[in-house]
Amino acid sequence: MLPRVYSTIFLLFLLLQGFAQERPITTSTPFNNHPRILFFQDDEQSFINRLRRDPFSQSVNEAILQECNRLLTIDPVKRIQIGRRLLDKSREALRRIFHLSFAYRVTKDKKYFLRAEKEMLAIAGFSDWNPSHFLDVAEMTMAMAIGYDWLYNDLSPESKTLIRDAILHKGLEPSLESKYSSWLRAEHNWNQVCNAGMTYGAMAIYEDQPQLAIRIINRAIESIKLPMKDYGPDGIYPEGYGYWGYGTSFNVMFLSAIEKLFGSDFNLSQIPGFLQTAGFMENMTGPSGDPFNYSDAGNKGGFHPAMFWIANRVNDPSLLFVEKSFIQKNGMADRVKDRLFPALLFWKGKINLDNVSAPKQTMWSGQGKNPIAMMRTSWTDPNAIYVATKGGSANINHAHMDIGSFIMEANGVRWAADFGMQDYESLESKGIKLFGRTQNAERWNVFRLNNFVHNTLTVDSQLQRVAGHAPMIASGNQPENMFAVFDLTSVYDSQLVRAQRGISIFESNQVIVRDEFETLNKSTKIRWTMLTPADAKITGKKEITLTKNGKTLRLVVDAPNGKLTMKTWTTVPPNSYDAPNPGTILVGYELIVPASTKTHTNVYLLPEQTKQADRKKINPLDAWK
Repeated sequence: MLPRVYSTIFLLFLLLQGFAQERPITTSTPFNNHPRILFFQDDEQSFINRLRRDPFSQSVNEAILQECNRLLTIDPVKRIQIGRRLLDKSREALRRIFHLSFAYRVTKDKKYFLRAEKEMLAIAGFSDWNPSHFLDVAEMTMAMAIGYDWLYNDLSPESKTLIRDAILHKGLEPSLESKYSSWLRAEHNWNQVCNAGMTYGAMAIYEDQPQLAIRIINRAIESIKLPMKDYGPDGIYPEGYGYWGYGTSFNVMFLSAIEKLFGSDFNLSQIPGFLQTAGFMENMTGPSGDPFNYSDAGNKGGFHPAMFWIANRVNDPSLLFVEKSFIQKNGMADRVKDRLFPALLFWKGKINLDNVSAPKQTMWSGQGKNPIAMMRTSWTDPNAIYVATKGGSANINHAHMDIGSFIMEANGVRWAADFGMQDYESLESKGIKLFGRTQNAERWNVFRLNNFVHNTLTVDSQLQRVAGHAPMIASGNQPENMFAVFDLTSVYDSQLVRAQRGISIFESNQVIVRDEFETLNKSTKIRWTMLTPADAKITGKKEITLTKNGKTLRLVVDAPNGKLTMKTWTTVPPNSYDAPNPGTILVGYELIVPASTKTHTNVYLLPEQTKQADRKKINPLDAWK
């Protein structure tokens, strides 16, 4: 038997070399002739016939062609780097080349071919694709790979050489250098995007670099398992709404491409949680159309073509209820801004949007790195109550100190909100080191990112503990009493003996936030905050009234122990580098709790004309079952 230290080294060696031993792709694996990425030559006519028969697909196609007509008149992208990123140019290149190449494939109109070729030759002439921020390289490589592959049979030998050499030298080869390839070990969106981009590049130039292409594709099949495992066990994407749209979309681009070319995704889609993630994403959108924007996410909802791939894969059209609502509300005009929009037509399968109905369940919850619960009183009533809440940890990529936080809507108003992210360049250009995850990281000085402005607790003006993690310890999905309970104790380590939070849509007409905590052997100040875009007025010793858009919501507090003070706080940030936050205010309470005291508070969020529930009905969290 090997000594333990040598056994560990040997196992690590096997893990690192696993992709080379498994070798899903070998030199004997057949590669289709060009085009071989997503859309084979033999599929063209049947694809075009389906476009003509399906009104939805036809409208998507028409929107793409209209956008391509507009692109004909503008100059190619230029290599203009902003801070450390070229990413906006890479994304625009992918959008243009994907749309234009698609337009040429379905119309055979030479004007689209020539414009796509012009774009690719301009990009091939860039000095580099900014490998120090490898997302830029990944998206640029995918753009060039799609154009090269889809237009291959019509490109001149000179154009082929320039584009192919750029894919090789500015895309694939930098990914082999250790200083540019740390993403191979990442458990987040970088891994998904970069592996997808490199795989597309490898597929595109396979006949010229077969050994390299096989190496890169095998590497991706193994490496991408790391972020895919983070969807487990229930489908939650730890980085939040915005990065679901990024990481998952490119993951689906990867899976659909390898499955199309090789007839298999090598069981990657069966990794626990991945196919369930569409349910998570659908429930992230409230009746307003805005998302639960925890972590680094924007505060506006968006359309996600990848949802069609998953809905088609699991044969559940109801997963597209939110996507259908976006189309009905905004039409197709804005959809062409999505650089992956043409992929929708390959992913939707036979799903007919006319047959998409509302989901049956009004609550969705799941465990994982960022356990989450989302509940609503209706999918179809615009005045429905909607609550989304989370546990988790600040020690996750793109996380905020928002453990225990929640958002809440009722009567068409988002009463409890989240700022979401601040633009990275606005901070990095001021010298802020934005992506540290230690307790003393500069990240937590940014106003929008710490717990002081999230809808959670602050204890004695201290930050939440980065090393802490709040699991969801109970939940219930009965329509008259949907709830979730999180154990926040480790998030307030050395600040409280114990802390738990339960949130419920109670009796289908109000929201209750119950906090239970035990203080250390000293008097402790508990600060309970809720960010709101409403006007706020303290209307009683235990009450604040919010008004917005002619609607009202009362916030009423029940606190049996300690000295309670209802308060509001400004959202004007303290630092020059912080983004402004007009039209918002923080509301809540401060509670001075004696030393070594076990106590609780109930906060009732009462839409207009709703009576506060009898406090006797509010059980201790241990009894929430």
